[in-house]
Amino acid sequence: MRKINKILTALTLIATQATAQGVAEGTTLAPEPKQSKSQIPFEGMDQSWYNGSDRRDSSVLQSKYVTWSILLDANVTHSFNDPIDHTVVGSTALARNDEMEVSVAAIGGDFVFGNAHSRIMTQFGTRATVVPRNDLSPYRGQYNLADVYRYVSEAYAGYHFNVMHGINVDGGMFMSYLGLNSYYQAENWEYQASFTSDNTPWFFNGIRIQIFPTEHLKIEPWIINGWQSYGMFNALPGVGGNITWIPNSNIKLLTNDYYGTDAAGLLGRHRFHSDNSLLWRYYNNKESKGINKMAFSLTGDVGFEKGDGVNGFTNDAGKGPAQYFASVMAYNRMWFGKSKWAWVVGGGYMKNPGRYLVLAPTGDASPFPNQYNPTQPAGTHPFTANPCDQFSGWDASTNISWMPNQSIEFRVEYVHRQADVPYFAGRGGVTSPSGYTYTALPTGWAPDLVKTEDRVILALLFRL
Repeated sequence: MRKINKILTALTLIATQATAQGVAEGTTLAPEPKQSKSQIPFEGMDQSWYNGSDRRDSSVLQSKYVTWSILLDANVTHSFNDPIDHTVVGSTALARNDEMEVSVAAIGGDFVFGNAHSRIMTQFGTRATVVPRNDLSPYRGQYNLADVYRYVSEAYAGYHFNVMHGINVDGGMFMSYLGLNSYYQAENWEYQASFTSDNTPWFFNGIRIQIFPTEHLKIEPWIINGWQSYGMFNALPGVGGNITWIPNSNIKLLTNDYYGTDAAGLLGRHRFHSDNSLLWRYYNNKESKGINKMAFSLTGDVGFEKGDGVNGFTNDAGKGPAQYFASVMAYNRMWFGKSKWAWVVGGGYMKNPGRYLVLAPTGDASPFPNQYNPTQPAGTHPFTANPCDQFSGWDASTNISWMPNQSIEFRVEYVHRQADVPYFAGRGGVTSPSGYTYTALPTGWAPDLVKTEDRVILALLFRL
């Protein structure tokens, strides 16, 4: 009986800890090394309502050494531009129109023994192609890093030190959280991310140190290969970090900041980026028969590239044109019907002269190197990203979600996106006149890019 009581006590402690490997970042509910109650970071705070966080309050796949995770993200989406090749342009969440699409099918978990810990998550589905295609670092040197890492979304290990409220030292591939949204759609308020999130990193490859000086504060330095890159573009690694402050269950403030050299072969071009978010739950009434809670998220990003032909925020005849990133996004979510229903409305704006962070159109409009001849672009009409090229865009969306339990969500979403240059797939698509890759391209044909896009998304999100 004593042994059973000890096991139950340990499991209770594990389930309520909001820690660095898991709920403290909003990614997972993980077992943790032994800590006294005073050492548990963010202890007792409700984080299930956050945009970009795990909404579950416990895991049913939890044991002493392992907490398993299973995720399925499936969707059907329709663009009212109705491209003949069914290709979605400018999104990391979606790939195909008018088809049942499995974006992510993932399995993995968190592993703990003593103070040693590891997290490994596989990924299959369209995201295993959609996200790696935006990383050009595999074209440097030998071995195809895009294929090596394609089916892994997270893979890191580390050690927990019982100092202050905890210190974790981890190495491997981990989520970035620039742009607020989580890589996993089951954690986000909106399915199609705003420009701010979709054009900032989803992962980092390197080393991080998570320091919890108090139960309300996390300081997390990074040394990484680069800006969402499997490899390194130049001689220097990227550096940065996160500071998260959660004073109580209704407020979360965070900043993510980055510095690196991410233009291949341009050692003198340096990038700085600052990402800042506020989350505020301004109403909370679990007992209400109507509205149960309401919350708001606001994110603002600013950054620039300077050197080797570009000049940050200002044009200079000698140093080059301005090349910067400025964006904002805001969302409001309302839960009702005993929190089994939710309604979201929001949107954002982005300006990116030089297009150095713009997701390039897919298909024949892609500027990425041809796999058989890396000196040539993959498409015949590449979407350019020269220092003087302009890009700005805005988006707005709304959705309704039904969540019968904490592991499944059904969502219907409407999205409008607009750019100041032709960018989204039009009726003619971006692949060929027939929409198929094997069709020869006649003289004069070009990808059909348009300035606006409206779409509806039906998504099924499962997490166990």
